[in-house]
Amino acid sequence: MTPPIETDAPADGLLPATRRSLLHRVALGQSQGRAPSLVGAVARDGRLVWSGARGTVEGRTPDAHTQYRIGSITKTFTAVLVLRLRDEGLLDLADPLERHLPGTSVGELTLAQLLAHSSGLRAEPPGDWWERTPGALRPGLSDILGDGAALHPAGRRHHYSNPGFALLGAVVERLRGAPWREVLHREVLAPLSLDRTTYDPAAPHADGWAVHPWADAVLPEPLHDLGAMAPAGQLWSTAADLCRFGAFLLHGDDRVLSADSVREMRTPSAPPEPGDWAGGYGLGTQLARRGRRTLAGHSGSLPGFVACLWTQEEEGLVAVALANATSGPTTGAIAADLVTAVADAEPRLPEPWRPMGSFDRELLELAGPWYWGTNGFGLKLVRDGGVELYPLKGDGRGSRFVPVAEGADGTPSWRGLDGYYAGETLRVVRSPDGSVSHLDLGTFAFTRGPYDPADAVPGGVDPEGWR
Repeated sequence: MTPPIETDAPADGLLPATRRSLLHRVALGQSQGRAPSLVGAVARDGRLVWSGARGTVEGRTPDAHTQYRIGSITKTFTAVLVLRLRDEGLLDLADPLERHLPGTSVGELTLAQLLAHSSGLRAEPPGDWWERTPGALRPGLSDILGDGAALHPAGRRHHYSNPGFALLGAVVERLRGAPWREVLHREVLAPLSLDRTTYDPAAPHADGWAVHPWADAVLPEPLHDLGAMAPAGQLWSTAADLCRFGAFLLHGDDRVLSADSVREMRTPSAPPEPGDWAGGYGLGTQLARRGRRTLAGHSGSLPGFVACLWTQEEEGLVAVALANATSGPTTGAIAADLVTAVADAEPRLPEPWRPMGSFDRELLELAGPWYWGTNGFGLKLVRDGGVELYPLKGDGRGSRFVPVAEGADGTPSWRGLDGYYAGETLRVVRSPDGSVSHLDLGTFAFTRGPYDPADAVPGGVDPEGWR
């Protein structure tokens, strides 16, 4: 279950120097970005530990409960609804769109391709600038797709597509038999207590402004209901609510989506766009590298607003930046800097080491060095019967494994969780006398010695041995 966000956390959640650094970053972003207002917030392990703002909204400094329009962060909410349908068995991500939404001109595209922006669909719907015109101008899916909607071969490259998420929203509506906004509120917003995340703005909220590029002058941006495009960018939210949503994206909540499913959302599903090898895309979730850390979340923009939500799994951090300007504030970089500032100044304390409560003594005999050819690996027993296989030097292929059902002969085996061997099976192979011969990992043989003739080495060992 998602840890509850304590929105009234005490001000001493972080060290004074860290809080000063965070406020300075927000102040710099608001000033250099020339935004009427900018709010930043950081949560850690389900607790809002800091929020700060610069500028004004209706004459007052905004706070973590002031609404801003969040644009494409809406896509992550839509992706959660689709994953819920998958987990209930109502669809498969490999299903073609036609199976659940018949009659479109792109029915051969899969739901996974739409979620990962690898469908090849155009980036925007045809016609007038859709973000600055009423959704009523595009009443049907044919108005969103138009002619020649596919620009690239499906599954071949990442090409961001707003119409793709409008199609996913329509799938949700068809399978649930209710409007997307109602399904979202019932299945995600209410269970997670995202009371300040809404379809339409609810006071107190910021108005959207365009800032003149060559003068300190502002112009109000129009506000429209996006209609059928709403699943791609309609929502309004607050820094506090988005921190709570970010905590859910890190830990899951069985009332909404399991930890395994939210982990799947932030697993790379499409290559980065050409020339951008520092990022990627999961399922409704953007991925980015900041130094040695991986960030997962989403950015968003609509006329008058820019926004970003980043999560960082290892540090248990969520950071949000929201501003009410069409362009200027680099909310993606600001939110990433908020993560980095906390992670660098106040790194998470590791869990205390404790010995295992119990373990299989026969498995203990498997621990230690093994060799794949001449490459040395260590096999380490971990809690819950799992094992870790890691290279003894260099950047070889390492993975974590969890136990699976033993074979008919009682021989243990494990399934890979990550790295090169994700999903592969590691099993113990025994000699006729019952002793351990070698480890088999996806047909690769790991032996106790490098090419030991006493072990089962595929291809055999030259009888003259080492020389």
